[in-house]
Amino acid sequence: MRILLDEQLPRRLARHIQGHHIRTVQQQGWAGLRNGELLLRAAASGFDILVTADQNLQFQQNLAGAKLGVIVLTAVSNRFDDLLPLMPEALLVISETRPDELRRVGPR
Repeated sequence: MRILLDEQLPRRLARHIQGHHIRTVQQQGWAGLRNGELLLRAAASGFDILVTADQNLQFQQNLAGAKLGVIVLTAVSNRFDDLLPLMPEALLVISETRPDELRRVGPR
């Protein structure tokens, strides 16, 4: 799968999403894009999944008909040490997420 890691997440988190082609928003040159434009560009560029920590994304964007899935990491903070324990569950959820579906990983 082609996975895009959102800009508010630590870049080194990408090393812990193994078995997939992963790029960061910064590597794509898309830093600073608003969520709607980011989702459109990611889908048009062939990404399957956006991994983000944006808790409000589902309320700000209509994901129905989107061409990629979204995984929201929910942790105490966006620090690497807080997000790293979520990676085993995130890897499972990545393989199960369909286009236009939003899934949460972490404490509910």
